[in-house]
Amino acid sequence: MRYKIVIFLFLGIWALMISRLYQVSIKSSYYYEKLAKENIERKEYMNPVRGEIVDVDGSFLAINKIGFSLSIAPHLDKKSVRLEDVISSLKSLFPDINKSVMEDIYRKKSSPYNHKYIKVIDFVSYGDMMKVYPSLSINKHVRIDAQTKRYYPYGQYAAHIVGYIGRSNKKENDKDFVAKAVGRAGKSGLERYYNTLLQGELGYTVTKVNARNRALEVLEQKDPVSNRNLMLNLDMKLQKYIYSLLKKRAAIAIVMKNTGEVMSAVSNPSYDPNLFVDGISVKNWKKLQNNLGHPFTNKFIHAVYPPASVIKMGVALAVSEHDKKELNRDENCTGHINVGKSKHKFRCWSKWGHGTVGLKRSLVESCDVYYYNKSLKIGIDNIAQTLKKIGLGIKTGIDMPSEYNGVIPDKAWKKKRYGLPWYMGETVIAAIGQGYSNVTPLQVARHTAFLATGKLVTPMFTKKINGHPVKMKSKRIRFDTRYMNEIRSAMFDVCNTKVGTAYKTMHDLPIKVAGKTGTAQVVSIPQDVKERAKEEDMAYFKRSHAWITTYAPFKKPEYIVTVLVEHGGHGGSTAGPIAADIYKWLYYNGYFKNHPFEKVQAELKTQEENNETKKSL
Repeated sequence: MRYKIVIFLFLGIWALMISRLYQVSIKSSYYYEKLAKENIERKEYMNPVRGEIVDVDGSFLAINKIGFSLSIAPHLDKKSVRLEDVISSLKSLFPDINKSVMEDIYRKKSSPYNHKYIKVIDFVSYGDMMKVYPSLSINKHVRIDAQTKRYYPYGQYAAHIVGYIGRSNKKENDKDFVAKAVGRAGKSGLERYYNTLLQGELGYTVTKVNARNRALEVLEQKDPVSNRNLMLNLDMKLQKYIYSLLKKRAAIAIVMKNTGEVMSAVSNPSYDPNLFVDGISVKNWKKLQNNLGHPFTNKFIHAVYPPASVIKMGVALAVSEHDKKELNRDENCTGHINVGKSKHKFRCWSKWGHGTVGLKRSLVESCDVYYYNKSLKIGIDNIAQTLKKIGLGIKTGIDMPSEYNGVIPDKAWKKKRYGLPWYMGETVIAAIGQGYSNVTPLQVARHTAFLATGKLVTPMFTKKINGHPVKMKSKRIRFDTRYMNEIRSAMFDVCNTKVGTAYKTMHDLPIKVAGKTGTAQVVSIPQDVKERAKEEDMAYFKRSHAWITTYAPFKKPEYIVTVLVEHGGHGGSTAGPIAADIYKWLYYNGYFKNHPFEKVQAELKTQEENNETKKSL
């Protein structure tokens, strides 16, 4: 027995020795080989200069301020040089820096194996450095390197589009070595979407060093790849003008070419992206968080709203696609309908009703009962299928990160989301863009471009990437030409006939506009309420959202203008004036070059004369 114990001990000791030998001689050899190599070779990375972002006229939206960073030599305490003395000397030159923070950074990165200078100050402006450069440059324990700092000249005006950069986190560093070396990464907007492109590629220098870490010769060198720039379709003059129109209202406005180039996208309120470049203060962060207007949210793709009546053209196309004969039938609007045996009244916005209503009049006067009845004939699944096909409830594909889908509901969606069956009453309210339906403002703008041209475009902010034009994408989707033309004619009448819901603000523009208004309710109206309160008399957060979505010119569409005012009430009276002012700005700034004012006036006069003639007959 004792003999066996001795054998086991002997074998155990040998196993431990062999295991340790394997660890030291084989497994750890790569680690020590790397350390040994670092003792004779020094590889220093050179940061690229982040690409700049400009608008369509070349105005700078994101630039790099020139400055310097400061690094301290390693192993100071072991060289009879006190770290505290070096940091104190820097403090005397730059009174605003924090001594304890610098010391913490240094000690955290200092080790016996680190022979590289340790960066303790990320950025000193050019002006501040020039004042002290002569005395600082002779300090052999401090190294001065050229450095840049991101700056956004237009601040809040382009914040939701351009985004901002900030200190890279562990997840970003693990995924991207350039971000780790630079210490910055795009956090939102185009800065994030195009981060890999904009940040460029690292350069490096491999130097042979002696035992004292002094450079002997350069073994290898590669320059960084820098200045990969973006040019946008954005017009900052238009962007600033729209901000002035929105003032203090929580609102979204989008101006887009019918081919998808986004010329302006305003989400108000906004924020200053420069606050985030070096890390935002707790005070400023709380101020943003406590703002009920949600300034940090990019609302044209990161917020969803009931589409209300701006969805009705799409519902009409769904009927044309699944039951053409049904779309030819008029409906009788008495002010409400009942579904099945239920006593619940699904009401039209007009309590008196609209009488006999066809497709065109249903859009011009926005009759709800017409769409209630049509939706019950074709069902929610057919409606949802068509609406998604023409751009609602799906991502637009714009070059921005984390775009929302929104919701165009159907039976399968509700079953998956809530585990409940679909009810006929839900079909009725979905047909007028209420209930579960939620879309982003950009989806509505894209949907409007489709109605104007028959093509579903992919919106883009970027015009050129590093000097190369971005190819725009679109897909033609075919519907019966007769119904498409009737819908377009109705959208024209919405803005240009006296019974149209946008006539008051849109009919006297220097260009012919077609569009649709919407009033999206955010609270339901109890059945026992006979007279609904006026929007202006309701509490702010109970007021409806105000929509208007338009295109112009009517005959040859070029531009899309979509406006949503949160809790603004009626689309025609609240969102309409904003859209009208945008069109005036576009016209008088030369965007409608093929439509001179005199010609437009003559066309409008002829149209009015024709309308008067029809009335007299």
